[in-house]
Amino acid sequence: MSIKLYNIGQLVSYNTIKNNMELLEGVEILIKNGIIEDIGNSLNAADMSIDCNNMLVSPGFVDPHTHPVFYRNRCEEFIMRTGGETYEQIAAKGGGIKKSVKDLRNTNEEELLNLVKNRMDRFLAFGTTTVECKSGYGLDIESEIKSLKVIHDVNQIHDIDMVATFMGAHGFPEEFNNERDKYVDLICDEMIPEVAKQGVAVFNDVFCEKNYFNLKQAERILEVGKKYGLYPRLHADEFHDLGGAKLAANVNCISADHLMEISDEGVFELSKNKVIATLLPGTTFFLGKSKYAPFNKLKDAGVDVALATDYNSGSCSIQSMPFIISLACIYFNMSVLDAFKATTYISARTLMLEDKIGSIEKGKNADIIIWNVDNINEIPYRVDSHPIQKVLKNF
Repeated sequence: MSIKLYNIGQLVSYNTIKNNMELLEGVEILIKNGIIEDIGNSLNAADMSIDCNNMLVSPGFVDPHTHPVFYRNRCEEFIMRTGGETYEQIAAKGGGIKKSVKDLRNTNEEELLNLVKNRMDRFLAFGTTTVECKSGYGLDIESEIKSLKVIHDVNQIHDIDMVATFMGAHGFPEEFNNERDKYVDLICDEMIPEVAKQGVAVFNDVFCEKNYFNLKQAERILEVGKKYGLYPRLHADEFHDLGGAKLAANVNCISADHLMEISDEGVFELSKNKVIATLLPGTTFFLGKSKYAPFNKLKDAGVDVALATDYNSGSCSIQSMPFIISLACIYFNMSVLDAFKATTYISARTLMLEDKIGSIEKGKNADIIIWNVDNINEIPYRVDSHPIQKVLKNF
């Protein structure tokens, strides 16, 4: 089946040949069997035509950092934070990740599947057409495998594309509180081999942070994952500068994420080793913190920057990439075009899918948003609305 998009007012997308973002006016897009066949003027007729009414057209968003497999949210912790308690203090009381672990272990696979499917509906409504999905609220072999299976099964029945990441190293379960290295042994000796055998996860991620996984533990987990074919990612330097960015560079991570407390040395190491920085301004905003990741410092150093929601059960309930763009423009002083590049093409690179998604170009998947605006600047400006007319995905 062929589809033609016509009366496009403005097309905004990264151009891999020119190596920059571009704005095209008055072009048409020809799609055949879900793949972009041509972009230009006065294209051939198609089986179906969509009148874009001189509105803006962009690629679908690629969200490269989410934690969507959980039973219920932790809204009570939001109230605790408004009362002055910190993320770390709440976690020390048994909240945070540990609370979500208890819930997930007691939830059956079918119920989780329905919950995750509904969350994917919402992502897609906000224009996200590909989403990275982490496990990490199980923290034992059975529950981590269950979480990854849920990601796989929802991916089979949903239009959105889901890319799975194993994150058994999201925190330490209660039963290993006093034997943390033994839990690392469990991850490396038993979990990772089982995850690799299951064949769902593409990536392996670790929460490298004070009171969570230290540098030595994180390095071991990532290196073992690499031996089993899992590409490394890292939660790095979010609340404290532990040298996580440098570790991400040393183990050749695809992406180092968060980075609110990254050092100048960490910035240099990311740049030198071509590690993408995935920034999560929604989490900083949601936690009520004032220090955002240093986007301009990273950009000036030549580090490619992606943006993501960090959607999860407790520290960020945001699923909207348009809202993340607004936050990036406001708190990073990021240009609108840089923000679109960071939420499409660079995000696709963090998932190693830039040859298929992340831009509107010949031969790529027709993951496309038709907006109810005629100017790209209106999208971050309209902070509390999502002026999306139509999302094309597997159309």
